[in-house]
Amino acid sequence: MTDDLDKLSGPVPAPRQSARDAALSAGLSAFDGEFSDPTTKGSATGGRLRGVINTLRSLSMPNFFPAGSRPALAALLVASVALPTTIFVINEQNTIAETDALVPARTEGGLVAQDDTRSVQADAPSTSVVAPTEEAAPEPIAIPQPTTSEIATPRAPVPVSPQVSAVPVPTHTARPDLRARSEMAEPMVQGAFRESADMVVSPGFTNDPTGSERYAPGAVGDYQSVADAPVSTFSADVDTASYARMRRAILAGQVPPPEMIRPEEVLNAFAYDYPVPETRDVPFRATTTLTDSPWTDGAQLLHIGIQGYDLVGEDRPPANLVFLIDASGSMESPDKLPLLIRSLEMLVDQMAPEDTIAIAVYAGNAGIVLEPTPARERTRIRAALNSLRAGGGTAGAAGIETAYDLAQEAFIEGGANRVILATDGDFNVGPSDPLALERLIAEKRETGVFLSVLGFGTGNLRDDTMQALAQAGNGTAAYIDTLSEARRVLVEQATGSIFTIAKDVKLQVEFNPAVVESYRLVGYETRALSREDFNDDRVDAGEIGAGHRVTAIYEVLPQGVRPDGPPLRYAEGDTATETATTTTLADELGFLQIRYKAPDGDESRLITAPIVVGDAIPLTETSDDVRFSVAAAGFAEKLRGAPGLNDVEWADVIALARGGLGDDTDGRRRELVELMELGASLTDR
Repeated sequence: MTDDLDKLSGPVPAPRQSARDAALSAGLSAFDGEFSDPTTKGSATGGRLRGVINTLRSLSMPNFFPAGSRPALAALLVASVALPTTIFVINEQNTIAETDALVPARTEGGLVAQDDTRSVQADAPSTSVVAPTEEAAPEPIAIPQPTTSEIATPRAPVPVSPQVSAVPVPTHTARPDLRARSEMAEPMVQGAFRESADMVVSPGFTNDPTGSERYAPGAVGDYQSVADAPVSTFSADVDTASYARMRRAILAGQVPPPEMIRPEEVLNAFAYDYPVPETRDVPFRATTTLTDSPWTDGAQLLHIGIQGYDLVGEDRPPANLVFLIDASGSMESPDKLPLLIRSLEMLVDQMAPEDTIAIAVYAGNAGIVLEPTPARERTRIRAALNSLRAGGGTAGAAGIETAYDLAQEAFIEGGANRVILATDGDFNVGPSDPLALERLIAEKRETGVFLSVLGFGTGNLRDDTMQALAQAGNGTAAYIDTLSEARRVLVEQATGSIFTIAKDVKLQVEFNPAVVESYRLVGYETRALSREDFNDDRVDAGEIGAGHRVTAIYEVLPQGVRPDGPPLRYAEGDTATETATTTTLADELGFLQIRYKAPDGDESRLITAPIVVGDAIPLTETSDDVRFSVAAAGFAEKLRGAPGLNDVEWADVIALARGGLGDDTDGRRRELVELMELGASLTDR
């Protein structure tokens, strides 16, 4: 009797030539497809299989593999292609069994020991978190589990940083409230942010030729006739992001696009020695200087310097901070997530022991890396920061919700409650309308939790989004491109960046038509308000932090000096001017008003000061602060092609800046002079 298994004991039949040809053809086709396919194949760089191919191609195959062995080589190559396909199929089943040391898992009842054989969700968010080895390690990041519909939809394997491969990955357990929110959220799709018709898209300052950066529109302000518009109103702004981005572009040998430059943020990037308020009850002190303009013959400059009250010692309230960190794939480069982590470490070192810090991330989905933790536990906080890895999409909306939840859990009455969003601004998944995100942040600010934004990197920077979110959240926007800039924003200005002394700060200048023909505000185009907005407490405006300074400059054309252009046909019979001459004080150029609210207040307060014509002094006799700030404004205006500065020589702008260097103990003013010199050489090409 012959068993079917006996047939296997015979000689192995020779393979058919047709089968060998088919296998060889399939293997070569698979390799050719791997070269031509630009998509990532299981790694952050997309080069897993390509690296193998390049290595094989670099060898001399005739020398290493005789002609008789090439069929075996073809079979080996086919197997190398099939192997990752098999792994991919296993991944598509959503679980991979793996064994490692006992890992504590967090449940609602506390910590329980996990079984040493566990399942890792293949659809887990792409942020890889290394289990910290330092003492007082952070609890595992809480990641929402995928919904049923997500599990049913095949997805490519999650990219994992090679640095993580040899380290046990902590088990991720989702908090019930976050899981529910994840399942209820609207679908997140690529390119969900709609492009605004007014959005300005500029080439990104990156080696990637396809990179682009988006900026909020803001045309250069022109002269306004006092007869038609006697009042100028705008929101206070202490952001500095534009200066840092402009600096990075110039140092890269590129002329910044005009829309990148906001002169008010260049002005406010430097420290000025303005007189300080005497008490916290009146948190601002305004100083005005009237001098001659170096840009236009016969014109004058009205320089306004506002100094905020500083909080020191017992005046400083406790802080409750939530770091909301973008750990998506776009954050992988050294000037993004790695620089972000080191920057936030600097801020952690500035916090008082009783302050609290929490960390949330978003990358595909949102999760919690660190629950609210006393700042005294710096080792634990640092370990949580250094556990982050970049990968995946950018679920910004879900992350913001999570961060606000954490802020509310640790809310401090009378304290500084703030979410600090750190990102490159590339929200490539999220709500279909960015205005919905702004509305969410605006609603949250009413609970007493404010939001500030730190921008990193180039190429896909969404400046327009970051500026809009910071304004909606009663916060500030800064751009960090170096550790030096991180130290300036998060160490030297830590108090001002965290602690608010006034919100909804608005400035209004009424010009005397008997004295002033027309005026032009330098910058603040994206902060302009209507005349009626000034007295309307429902209208949102900027916030000012402890010790912050606000600088604004108007170029003023006195009566008899008109802006460039044809003469007005009816100028001599201007009724408004004639009436003003007989009804107003001829010795006043204008009237300055500042309206603001307390950080926790709903009703505004008012500060006023007249601007006297007789106080005008020559520019050469003004303070170093005034001369330097005028030079900084001229530099920004000239770079963006403002009217009236095309005929101003670069040498004159640079000389004015050098004359206002003063002590310059931190060297930042000299840095601007160097940027001026580089900018002049770039624009003169």
